[in-house]
Amino acid sequence: MSLTEITINMPVSHMANVFGQFDAYMKKIERAFHITAVMREDSMKLLGNERDVDRASRVFHQLLELSRRGNQITEQNVDYAISLTFEEKESSLTEIDKDLICHTINGKPVKPKTLGQKSYVDRIREKMIVFGIGPAGTGKTYLAMAMAITAFKNEEVSRIILTRPAIEAGEKLGFLPGDLQSKVDPYLRPLYDALHQIMGADSFMKNMEKGLIEVAPLAYMRGRTLDNAFIILDEAQNTTPAQMKMFLTRIGFGSKVVITGDATQKDLAPGAVSGLDVALKVLKKVEDIGVCQLTSSDVVRHPLVQKIVKAYEDYEKKEQRSRKDSKEKKRTGSRYEAGR
Repeated sequence: MSLTEITINMPVSHMANVFGQFDAYMKKIERAFHITAVMREDSMKLLGNERDVDRASRVFHQLLELSRRGNQITEQNVDYAISLTFEEKESSLTEIDKDLICHTINGKPVKPKTLGQKSYVDRIREKMIVFGIGPAGTGKTYLAMAMAITAFKNEEVSRIILTRPAIEAGEKLGFLPGDLQSKVDPYLRPLYDALHQIMGADSFMKNMEKGLIEVAPLAYMRGRTLDNAFIILDEAQNTTPAQMKMFLTRIGFGSKVVITGDATQKDLAPGAVSGLDVALKVLKKVEDIGVCQLTSSDVVRHPLVQKIVKAYEDYEKKEQRSRKDSKEKKRTGSRYEAGR
């Protein structure tokens, strides 16, 4: 098999960012595509099979463009660029990176990092109600929060309302110290954290005192009509069908709603039906409601989290197949006994 050689112009100022510490990213790309990368001053030669060299070249060009735009290249960027190339996806990291939602209080840009996240953000822009479903680490809540704050700053909505069901996960609320607000605050802490990071603590407190930002348990939504607001219901897998119906019927004119949840992490009582599961079935044909299903490939936390999520997904699929096979064997056995 003949070797192909491609030369890429790689400015010295971007090498450390693109190649990673101790050239870790470069070595990962070499292993993934079975090619050899050789540095020559401000250029890099890729040697290997024509198809592999072409794929590796596309990955390096994407990472270089991200670096030129001022991004800090992460291992997640490298892994995702490699996976997109293997899947022959038309979209690239550089296209996804163009979608700037807002900046954090420290000036860090908030952008979608995967195709799933890009689709999620686009759905929020297009639809009145969006369900964002997916495992931990896929940015469901954080991106929804960024979209809410952007809409608020652009005066597209007059207030932000963030809510979660205060479901007890192994520890009774009554045993926790303090008043009711102190008891429910731990359940709402992830929402506070995201607001502080994007908006800043001072701006958050000022708007909260004015009643323009509200963070409250889901039970507090009963009996209200929410007009001209950006409403986020987080951890929706822990709602009951009645709670979900109550929440959805609170929505008024000029409002936008994002409902996030992870169907694999329910804290409901055994045998209880999730309001999120019911809503997805009931509303699947209703116009102006979008559903975005994020997967383990959209996880943007530490790469190990992605591997953990994927391992659980594989395990749960295996268990479902096993239960299905077991039921099938029982039915087959029953029919055999009945026919004897």
